[in-house]
Amino acid sequence: MTTTMNKIRVALAIAALTLTTATASMAQAPLKIGYTSVEYVLSQMPESKQIESQLKDYSTQLKNQLDTKYAEYQTKGEAFQKGAATMPDPVRADKQKELQNLQQSIQEFQQSAETSLQQKQQALLKPALDKLQQTIDAVANENGFTYVLNSDGASPVLLHGPKEGDISDLVLKKMGITPGAASAAKVTTPAAPAASAVPAATTKTKTKTKK
Repeated sequence: MTTTMNKIRVALAIAALTLTTATASMAQAPLKIGYTSVEYVLSQMPESKQIESQLKDYSTQLKNQLDTKYAEYQTKGEAFQKGAATMPDPVRADKQKELQNLQQSIQEFQQSAETSLQQKQQALLKPALDKLQQTIDAVANENGFTYVLNSDGASPVLLHGPKEGDISDLVLKKMGITPGAASAAKVTTPAAPAASAVPAATTKTKTKTKK
């Protein structure tokens, strides 16, 4: 089974950034609402390229493991094809069972690899998201914003707002980053490791086999 992951979306990881409240000392100040694109700010941070590189390396490791499993399956499958006609029935049945187990192992590994990539992504993103949260808090406090909304996602919290309410560049400058200097490309999750289609383990031979 080949699984291609969609581009990384940090909706779950940035849920905590959707709404940021200012300190209690601002409670009596006039309501001031700002917003930012978390994905845009993340793409500008140096951590973005590091995360992309580490995810790519991790994906390569998983793919190498999968390739090893598939190579074993192919080797044993070819040996079974060549020798099945002369194998005693119990041996033939045992070899078929072994191929079926290998096939199942490959499919399960592909599924777990996708989950593992997602978990790796979240772990790598956490420090950057924590840093972003702290910076948003600081910018909100310094500029008198009572709330800061996130404008990302298919269903963003912010549906409309004035340009002056966008604090994205202020957040970047607070972190010492020149807005727009880095690539605006989002961090993407590498494709989940995938082997070629795994043929059925119960390969037919010229001799009849017991069912």
